[in-house]
Amino acid sequence: MAMLHDKQANEYSESRPTYPVSWFSMLASLTLNHQLAWDVGAGNGQASISIAEHYDRVIATDISKNQLELAHKHPKVTYVVTPPIMTDEELFSILGEEGSVDLVTVATAVHWFDLDTFYSQVKRVLRKPGGVITVWTYGVHTINPAVDAVCKDVWESTGPYWDPRSRYAAEGYRTLPFPFEPVLENGRGSEGNPMEMEMETQMSLEKLLGFFKSISAIVTAREKGVDILNEKVCKRIKEAWGDENMIYTCKLPLYMLVGKSPL
Repeated sequence: MAMLHDKQANEYSESRPTYPVSWFSMLASLTLNHQLAWDVGAGNGQASISIAEHYDRVIATDISKNQLELAHKHPKVTYVVTPPIMTDEELFSILGEEGSVDLVTVATAVHWFDLDTFYSQVKRVLRKPGGVITVWTYGVHTINPAVDAVCKDVWESTGPYWDPRSRYAAEGYRTLPFPFEPVLENGRGSEGNPMEMEMETQMSLEKLLGFFKSISAIVTAREKGVDILNEKVCKRIKEAWGDENMIYTCKLPLYMLVGKSPL
């Protein structure tokens, strides 16, 4: 996945939506301590810098060097390029001793991971008690009926080009394995029961086109000789958009799992 995400690093940096500030305040309220957070699959650092407002240090890791080179800088965030799978020794050399991490976050990326290895390591690095892991993804955006209709056709065109692991995200993490104990009331956010929220962001035509260019299935299709965002499709999107300078409110459904390691 590193090579694939390297290819759309600029689009990721410029077009992916940012998460609401309240999101990170809520997460910070769930951990007993606020010394160290580990943001995994950090990409352009959009989550990392928000986490840094609540924790003394943030270690933000990603397998894509290109992504991290474009990441937002913050005095409390350290970016580290890592291999896809790390040994425990490699991990501890980055994070410090076992049981030292207060918060582990993965924003729209955990479905790409070797889940058994990653979860095993999370259980070792999380502080006990009080450490929390949270993973989240978002679904298909809505803008207005005209634009949504064209976007629906684009999404349907991507079907044959998705990596099988993407089904976890497509299903709103409802089927994603998540072997951690609940931390929220009534089991919300536990395995099979993701928290569901809605995020709003301001979307320009340029940003929407950039967002589509950052989609892994569209990159894969292009490599196989299929241009999903061809001139005809882009023209349809532009016609549905109307005034190219118009900014619309875009709504995105969000799905989050959050838990803690057994004591």
